[in-house]
Amino acid sequence: MGILNVTPDSFSDGGTYPSVQTAIAAGHAMAQAGADIIDVGGESTRPGATPTPPEEEIRRTLPVIRALAEAGLRVSIDTRNAATMAAALDAGAAIVNDVSALAHDPEAATLIAARRVPVILMHMRGTPATMAAHAHYTDIAAEVAAELAARMAAAIAAGIAPEAICLDPGIGFAKRPEHSIELLRRLPEIAALGCPLLVGVSRKGFIGRISGVATPADRLAGSLAAALFALWRGAAILRVHDVAETAQAVRIWQALRG
Repeated sequence: MGILNVTPDSFSDGGTYPSVQTAIAAGHAMAQAGADIIDVGGESTRPGATPTPPEEEIRRTLPVIRALAEAGLRVSIDTRNAATMAAALDAGAAIVNDVSALAHDPEAATLIAARRVPVILMHMRGTPATMAAHAHYTDIAAEVAAELAARMAAAIAAGIAPEAICLDPGIGFAKRPEHSIELLRRLPEIAALGCPLLVGVSRKGFIGRISGVATPADRLAGSLAAALFALWRGAAILRVHDVAETAQAVRIWQALRG
């Protein structure tokens, strides 16, 4: 899954695509480099981020989604707002990726159930603005698994098919570096919930903390190491900024594994 943020303030790539055309070109480049899904987002959910109104999310994302979908690419919409989900699906998006696991907007779960599209439920506590204050755990893997199980149950109760659900442990969201490391080591405990796992480690803060690399865009080597480790521990989808490099690394890893 290639990350395509059409935002001015995302933690690593905010402002990278200053026009609709540059964003569309970037989506095509990601697909050519090996991305199976292009994840388009119009709201930054970095730690401390303030909310973006759905109207602005829609304005930023829809032209990009429509163009990529019309070209035959598989597009997901990265949003926690039901209005944005609906507009994106109407424009051709095929997947919803919600950092709040459908908890932010009370209309989101009903919408997903009615549209019968796959949904990614990510673990987070609080909101992007407040999540750092909620990074307290006694047993990180057990607690994340329990909280994701509760969100799965709510989604299924709303009418979403179990086979349409993918889970994301939310590396770096309401988690300190030591939490992210422990959670990656214990990914099989999240996989035991029975859904495919999406893992996003690309350029994350814990990589910077371990490596001493302050600039997110300079964390490619660490991101590749963490991504391959996540695959080994059970990830089915990798959400990444550097598609070509990750695709190459994954191909070699798969060949060596046999």
